[in-house]
Amino acid sequence: MSFIHDDFLLSTKAASRLYHTFAKDEPLLDYHNHLPPKDIAQDRRFKNLFEIWLEGDHYKWRAMRCNGVPEKFITGDASPFEKFKAWATTVPHTLRNPLYHWTHLELKRYFDIDDLLNEKTAIAIWEKTCLQLDRAEMSTRNILRGQKVKALCTTDDPTDDLAWHQQCAKDKFEVGVYPTFRPDKALAVHLPESWNAWCDKLSAASGIEVNSYVSLLEALKQRHDFFHSVGGRLSDHGLNYCHANFVSDAEAERIFQKARSGTAADATEQDQFASNIMLYIGRLNAEKSWTMQLHLGPVRNNNSRLAREIGADVGCDSIGDYPQAETLSRFLDRLDTENALPKTVLYNVNPAHNYVFGTMAGNFADGTTPGKVQFGSAWWFVDQKEGMEWQINALSNLGLLSRFIGMLTDSRSFMSFPRHEYFRRTLCNLIGADVEAGLIPNDDELVGSMIKNICYSNVKEYLGLKVS
Repeated sequence: MSFIHDDFLLSTKAASRLYHTFAKDEPLLDYHNHLPPKDIAQDRRFKNLFEIWLEGDHYKWRAMRCNGVPEKFITGDASPFEKFKAWATTVPHTLRNPLYHWTHLELKRYFDIDDLLNEKTAIAIWEKTCLQLDRAEMSTRNILRGQKVKALCTTDDPTDDLAWHQQCAKDKFEVGVYPTFRPDKALAVHLPESWNAWCDKLSAASGIEVNSYVSLLEALKQRHDFFHSVGGRLSDHGLNYCHANFVSDAEAERIFQKARSGTAADATEQDQFASNIMLYIGRLNAEKSWTMQLHLGPVRNNNSRLAREIGADVGCDSIGDYPQAETLSRFLDRLDTENALPKTVLYNVNPAHNYVFGTMAGNFADGTTPGKVQFGSAWWFVDQKEGMEWQINALSNLGLLSRFIGMLTDSRSFMSFPRHEYFRRTLCNLIGADVEAGLIPNDDELVGSMIKNICYSNVKEYLGLKVS
């Protein structure tokens, strides 16, 4: 039997039945990823596994470094095949890491390869996949079609012109390619050099001279409106913790002018300024019935040497231990008090805080939207079988699993869509075990409909995107 077989991860008959009957064939709505929209607009074809698999995957880069691979073969000037060979040599050492599962699931689903990837099989797998990648079926648009993707949401800076999203719409591409508003750079008044450069870009993109706090808000609103016109219905925010130290507009103006003049805001000022900006974005989202995504908790770019030499987001991040509950509560409550709390998804990177996030989500249900504040899917370092089970169990115990909007890839790779399958198999295995144990009814109409809804229907209804 091949490693990736029909009942991979499914340990009971009930789990197998639930997956194959109710989950397997549901389409995908990948509502948070980092895919480059240019590749979709241009229907990019990939020459080899390096381009489609390793080019921007910091999960793999991190594992390779842990295996003693020199940086030359990770982000350096080695050839594409040499980098792939270094990855292939690393794969056997990833046993019990989710990368081992993902690697072989992706080889099976995209190339029908059952061989285990290692140093001995690397050349044959490279050659076989190069031939298959040369087929029209492996262009980016055909990959999306083949993976049954109905819509996806990329992650985009407010200054982006969204030309590639517009090109996809102009081409009448049937898969929705929508932008997500990610204004993190607006908060960085403690880094005046890069923040001022970004403010200048925002001025150019919006046509509004950003020379005051009020004009910054006006420019952000102009870009938010523009994103909406292109189909955007979500914002996204990557934060250490939720900012909730609100100040007057006059104080925000003082901090703005300090940073605009080139002087760094101190930690308290940055927290205050970020709190006001986040509150404003929340209000904009509520006005347009958008969804706000809060990704909370990581410590990013820990290795300053690699950050200087290579840049950010290269696989040197970790789980943080920031306090989350009080500031998250204050932020959500402030918006709720103003009747301006949008639909919100809370992503937690520290599993020690799962019950904090699970209970916080239930505090702000208001009878308008099922699951209005979501405890989002297991994220980043807990985006694997055990972490998914922790998140599902916490949500089940503290809220309504039946209203969960399910999985996303959070990926930069067009090879990552089987992560939805990985999640669905994990979900069905967990629920199937409960059925077998008599903890929930052996009722396919009841349980199967919940599975189907978590896989697709819930998120389609929740986000309100145009889906074919």
